[in-house]
Amino acid sequence: MKTRKIMGFAAVVFLFVFLTGCAGTPVREPVKVDLKAPMGTIEGNHFMGIRYPFLVSAPPDWKISMDYPKFMIDLGYEKEGLEESEVFIYNPETQSNVQIELTPAGRYSKFDQQYIEMLTGMATGSFEEELKKDYGKDIKALIAPTEAISLKGVPYAAKKYATYTLKGVKREQGWIYAFAEPYQMFILYMILEKEGSNDRENLKKILDSFEYVPQGAK
Repeated sequence: MKTRKIMGFAAVVFLFVFLTGCAGTPVREPVKVDLKAPMGTIEGNHFMGIRYPFLVSAPPDWKISMDYPKFMIDLGYEKEGLEESEVFIYNPETQSNVQIELTPAGRYSKFDQQYIEMLTGMATGSFEEELKKDYGKDIKALIAPTEAISLKGVPYAAKKYATYTLKGVKREQGWIYAFAEPYQMFILYMILEKEGSNDRENLKKILDSFEYVPQGAK
């Protein structure tokens, strides 16, 4: 699936939040992002954000990078969408991967857990449509229910995923949408199930390591 396809996901969320949250009393000051600041630093398998305040770690045998791995283009991701992400964590052997992006919320946008879960679920339609467009109408995807998840330092977060088989390889493709003042957070992942791998367990380790650390709290 191309990055634009899940998303549509980010695009759908941005548009909906904009249309429903552009009136009334501002709930926050405009967020100033220093685009001249480096994205962050990587020491071993640990990333510390500078432009955006979050931490995340990669399991052993996985890689962490601020540049997208070239194999993701071969998997069908679009270069332009990949360039929007801050961090990539991936298994070079299986090509399972995670990408993380933060972006400021608008001045008028309000969030709670119910709202986050609704927006997370909104990506399902475009996901199924694009899956069939890319791989044919006969491809079948099993869509999991939207679920609340826990991320360190993040009050509201939800996850949704789909499983399908392509060229004999079962894939789990998921998206997580979250909010911690004043940032929206997008975590996209793909697990390619290959014999002997424990990528699903390692995905959990990655998500468990993720932590939002507000400015001044480090």
